[in-house]
Amino acid sequence: MAEVAGLVLAAGEGRRFGGPKAPYVVEGERLVDRAVRVLHEGGCDPVYVVLGAWLGDVPGAISVTNPDWAEGMGSSLRAGLDVVAADRVVVTLVDLPGLSSEAVARLVASPARIAQASYSGERGHPVMLGREHIDGVRSVAHGDRGARDYLRAHLDEVALVEVGDVASGEDLDVPR
Repeated sequence: MAEVAGLVLAAGEGRRFGGPKAPYVVEGERLVDRAVRVLHEGGCDPVYVVLGAWLGDVPGAISVTNPDWAEGMGSSLRAGLDVVAADRVVVTLVDLPGLSSEAVARLVASPARIAQASYSGERGHPVMLGREHIDGVRSVAHGDRGARDYLRAHLDEVALVEVGDVASGEDLDVPR
């Protein structure tokens, strides 16, 4: 079993964006490829990517197809967590072009069993889950809700890892 895997949620249709975000190119690189690269460079291996509205080849990742992608992010998180075989998993969204490998490495280096990136004190992505938290996260991941409710219910256990000095947590909601 791998020590720390990566999981990219990239199945959405990007309604507000105007289409799926995974294949969108920013600075010469598809968002999905960038997310996979950043997770690998940050110490995650293997890296899984959940696809749905857009299906395509993603080098360096194990692709997971979510046939229920239209139900929302929760179904994609469940689909990804179903196949991850690792002691811990770093979960991120595909639309974070400001995420850096340094930020991921800080999460991976944390001894915590559940951790969340923090940007100048504001909670954000990615999130790292120990195997013992996966079933709990799966139980609350429905519709457009991922791990948020589980994290709130376990605030006293969640280690905040400050990454605002090396990354941006802003998501890409409109094309550049």
